[in-house]
Amino acid sequence: MLQALDDAAVGQWCRTAVAALSGARDRIDELNVFPVPDGDTGTNLLLTAQAAVAALEAAGPAESAWTALSRGAVLGARGNSGTILAQLLRGLSDSLAGAGPADGPALAAALQQAADGAYSAVADPEEGTFLTVARAGAEAACAAVTAGGTALADVVTAAADGARAALEATPGQLDVLRTAGVVDAGGAGLSLVLDALVTTVTGVEPARPPLHRRPQRGGHGHGHVPHQPPPGPGSEVQYLLADADEAAVAVLHRRLAALGDSLVVVGVDTPTGRQWNVHVHTSDVGAAIEAGIEAGRPHGISVTPLAPVRPAEPVPGRRAVVAVVPGDGLALLFAGEGVRAVTCGPDGVTEDQVLAEVVASAAAEVVLLPNDPALTPAASRAAERARELGRDVAVVPTRSPVQGLAAVAVADPGRRFGDDVIGMAEAAAATRWAEVAVAEQEALTSAGPCRPGDVLGSAEGDVVVIGADLAAVACDLLDRLLSAGGEMATVLVGPDPALGDAACAHLAAAHPTVEVVRYESGAAVPLQIGVE
Repeated sequence: MLQALDDAAVGQWCRTAVAALSGARDRIDELNVFPVPDGDTGTNLLLTAQAAVAALEAAGPAESAWTALSRGAVLGARGNSGTILAQLLRGLSDSLAGAGPADGPALAAALQQAADGAYSAVADPEEGTFLTVARAGAEAACAAVTAGGTALADVVTAAADGARAALEATPGQLDVLRTAGVVDAGGAGLSLVLDALVTTVTGVEPARPPLHRRPQRGGHGHGHVPHQPPPGPGSEVQYLLADADEAAVAVLHRRLAALGDSLVVVGVDTPTGRQWNVHVHTSDVGAAIEAGIEAGRPHGISVTPLAPVRPAEPVPGRRAVVAVVPGDGLALLFAGEGVRAVTCGPDGVTEDQVLAEVVASAAAEVVLLPNDPALTPAASRAAERARELGRDVAVVPTRSPVQGLAAVAVADPGRRFGDDVIGMAEAAAATRWAEVAVAEQEALTSAGPCRPGDVLGSAEGDVVVIGADLAAVACDLLDRLLSAGGEMATVLVGPDPALGDAACAHLAAAHPTVEVVRYESGAAVPLQIGVE
């Protein structure tokens, strides 16, 4: 039973980890579905660990084992998970190199610092991944020390157990893992590495259930799938970067973050100066390499096409509603009604975004609500592509979020799909919709000319009121809508709650028999109204 990790123990740990990763490589590769299902996570982790061991064995007697292994890992890192593993080892080295044998408290603190550093190294960290497992292991180690378990064996056992528990929870944090029925591949590899540390310290390998293999899906499958959902960035670009200072690397980091995702940049000191391992998934390979050239001297460049994302098989009998909404407030509102929301920005939404949400629902039957006439074509194209992937998708051509809410209100998964679509379409069509907005430029409208700053009240897409005051126009618009009758008014209030107060007060005074439902939409449009 080791009381502290000296250089010999660090070497033994690395060799044990390599053996564990070698034995589990195929299983980890099979688990690999995130960030892209390219089936190489186990291979990349093994190559990275082997590079660390090779550097350790080639190191001189005066060099710390931590320094050598972190340098070897960073310079030899492969893939997204391999680069994050290298960052963790570099973080341990930053804390422990040259500090003498590491006891339990020292190792726990180093694990926490390494996990924090790994989060910082990744441009857009996701939960339910390698990072989550690393943090859980570090926090468990620190908790053991706080509880009085300062022995090295207690600390490493707590770290490995905490990481394994977090690994088993990863499918609940990432939809892609839950849909595939697997745990995170990178986290599985790290769990093995920490178990190897327990074996090194205690002499006893932890008893763990085997890693589950990815379940085989039945059915006809998709040998060749036309119009697959976009796989995201098309290539994995990785290179080492020399002759670059911290400022240049910071600029490089920003440029690559704008070019792609899965960005990890890890630096390490070498005998010839500091070098960085740069990893990114991007569709613009040339720009990613050019950014490296402008920052310093890239070498060891590798470009690997990413595997296309295979859509999950739809679950028979599962039904979903997908709505396109202008803003996070409305997204939360629809989500509260059990609807999957696609938030569109000022430039609208793409059919790829809509299709991705349809596929992510894993539903065999999907109703699409575009909630804007300008977005109906994109929704229709996404529906066509989804049908090619085995989904039954119907577009209810809602022209406003209030019509979408009316459709959702009558949705009934117990009905036949076709009947449910008809019922939703009828509810949407029976909802007259209007909105209050502010003119941004001069224009000739159906109610006359308007100037920038004028308040416009439109019904069914046509301007019917022009005024100077938001509340006055809103009240006039409500009166016009209700002149044809109505039992319920839905009011979606934008950034100014006072406007909603004025509209609801007018309804209570002028139309007391009308039921009023008010929501804070969070949208930029001052007021949206639906009358049923």
